[in-house]
Amino acid sequence: MTEDQKGLVPRESADVVVLGAGPAGLVLGNLLMAAGVECVVLERATRSHIRTRARAGFLAPNTVRILDRHGLADGLHRGGRSHGTCEFRTADGGFRLDYGGLGRGEQHTVYPQQNLVSDLLERYEDDGGRIRFSTEAFAVHDTDSARPYVTTRDPDGRPVRWDARYVAGCDGRHGAARRSLPPDAVRHHHDHGVSWLGLLAQAPPSLDAVGYAVHDRGFAGHMARGPHVTRYYLQCRRGSPADAWSEERIWDELDLRMRAEEYGPLRRGPIIERGVVDLACDVVEPLRHGSLLLAGDAASLTAPAAAKGANLAVLEADLLAGALAEALRRDDGAALDRYSAQSLAYIWRAQEFTQWMTGLLHALPGQDRSGGSFFHAGLRHARLDSLRTSRAHQDWFAENYVGV
Repeated sequence: MTEDQKGLVPRESADVVVLGAGPAGLVLGNLLMAAGVECVVLERATRSHIRTRARAGFLAPNTVRILDRHGLADGLHRGGRSHGTCEFRTADGGFRLDYGGLGRGEQHTVYPQQNLVSDLLERYEDDGGRIRFSTEAFAVHDTDSARPYVTTRDPDGRPVRWDARYVAGCDGRHGAARRSLPPDAVRHHHDHGVSWLGLLAQAPPSLDAVGYAVHDRGFAGHMARGPHVTRYYLQCRRGSPADAWSEERIWDELDLRMRAEEYGPLRRGPIIERGVVDLACDVVEPLRHGSLLLAGDAASLTAPAAAKGANLAVLEADLLAGALAEALRRDDGAALDRYSAQSLAYIWRAQEFTQWMTGLLHALPGQDRSGGSFFHAGLRHARLDSLRTSRAHQDWFAENYVGV
């Protein structure tokens, strides 16, 4: 650590400063380390927080291939499990799609994101990677120059400046990277007008599939997270506090919307985590602003209906790591010049399917809870009927559901 010219702010440096220790940041850090690129990861949360925060758990086949190719998949092969079935429950009856046998014949790997993050962190540190926890990044400066820097505060509250050649913003939609974007950056935002009460129950899964219930009272979802833990979602009114419903009311409403009288009761257990999610999407264009590059949720946010966020993050980190290695190790910036357009092509395709999936499961904004306009209710009915009966539609669904 050195002092700046005025002797006031300690300075540290790395060729690449990575902001954020989620899937994008930690995959990027591991791949840069393997390529011999000096880097550091700065994370505003604590070590224990990133290792335990529950997020998505469905990894696409391409994500597993990327992790396999770089030797980062040992944990998910030990603890993950293949999954290729989803079940829709509607007023017209239920139907199952064994999507693992449709389309390209690919399945998801169910592996909780916190486990993947723990694996990536352990590998990064075992290989000598530098990471700073409880370090808050305020802003990225001089992104139009060859020597950008990041102003931060260390765990003791002291300011520290990090000098870099490139800064990778993997710190989410509210992080320093996005706050530091120039005025000409374009931010596309779409609010679906739908909110979910997200729940984690200490209870075994109640069905051997991802469950999507389309009901007059609102959507309900079931996603296994392990043999003893299940993720549930309940559509709720916008602005509802997470603690508005008692556990008994939650389980009763889940039973009702998932039609337990017809399919059998859900396996109940304590609700160990809850939170309200407002379904929205956004995209930043371009993803490169001089020496600042965005990946993961800093680049785009997808609504959780199609489980694309973590998979996009790993894909973008793979593309970005290769591009940075070429620029820093071989003085070839062509891949960095292509990075934004390459990533955005995947992002927009994921956004398109997410938009379709969200419309399939919910009433549109501004409609009442009984389904709102007859027109949109009719469209949803037609889409579900087509998905139930058309092999071509099923193949399209399978390819997009597991792909990015």
